[in-house]
Amino acid sequence: MNAPQWRSSRARRTLIACACLATALTLAACGSKQDVISAPSAKNFTVMLDFFPNADHAALYSGIAHGDFRAVGLNVKLEAPAEPSEPLKLLAAGRVDLAISYEPELLLARDQGLKLVSIAALVQRPLTSIIALPGKHIARVADLAGKRVGTAGIAYQAAELKTALQAAGVRPGSVREANVGFNLIPAMLSGQVDATLGGFWNYEAIELRLMHKHPIVIPVDEAGVPSYDELIIVARENEARTDGQDLRAFLQALTRGEDEVRANPQAATATLLAANPSLERKLQLESIRQTLPATVPSESGKPYGWQSPGDWAAFGHWMLSHGLLKHDPGLGLPPFTNEFLPGQGI
Repeated sequence: MNAPQWRSSRARRTLIACACLATALTLAACGSKQDVISAPSAKNFTVMLDFFPNADHAALYSGIAHGDFRAVGLNVKLEAPAEPSEPLKLLAAGRVDLAISYEPELLLARDQGLKLVSIAALVQRPLTSIIALPGKHIARVADLAGKRVGTAGIAYQAAELKTALQAAGVRPGSVREANVGFNLIPAMLSGQVDATLGGFWNYEAIELRLMHKHPIVIPVDEAGVPSYDELIIVARENEARTDGQDLRAFLQALTRGEDEVRANPQAATATLLAANPSLERKLQLESIRQTLPATVPSESGKPYGWQSPGDWAAFGHWMLSHGLLKHDPGLGLPPFTNEFLPGQGI
């Protein structure tokens, strides 16, 4: 499976939140609010990416390149997964210290009993989009009536499509959903489908624009699906209780890395290319630039990485109501915490 195909599948994720999400997850040993943490020697700290190194990970690579993680005593090593289902499984098994994943994926994993928790959001709104080419005359969701829409065959994508159609007043049965696997872009270019749901507005859509295809792009959160954090940083619940200082230090350094990306996207792109020479510079630079606004918290005054309790609750309810989860996410500890973000905690 090539990189763009796998990227199109990254819209696999789900879990749930509850009314008590409004209260930050209180974890033992988080301790006092110490935002500046350093150590005499760097501790090895492994983070598994959700995908191959790309623009979504720019803050991580920038933080490493500028020595931000070492400055807080962490020797951060990034690993790319062999396949998409690995990160959360390996994290739960204790093979890595943190994993990059997606809010829906974490909710599904917790629903299956994995003791994991999100400690920050890298991208704070959905990237998953409905994408179509101009020749299909689809300018809005309502235009999908009578059309053929390709997805990767993931359950939550079918639920997102149904939600979008109903919000637009379209009978879901009038739209033919086709499982095209991870070949979302090829399926559109070949005319196999009229549109797709699953590609990202900061990746596939940019890729199509660079090909001069002028795609029509409708993010799912603009089509009736509740907003959620597309990309999150996940830890084991046990480590969140006992290793709060390491998590706080990691997020402090990551925030510096994000600041460096904002200050110089071109330099951040060069750092990415050094880590993954197969990347196309123009695509990655444009992706970084377009993604930056989605890394800013929607709530004014909140730090980088902030996760909205209201958004988590709404999306969790949406997943539960569509049968994507078996268990009430309102039971037990919430699936996320803002405890370790700079300036947060007790």
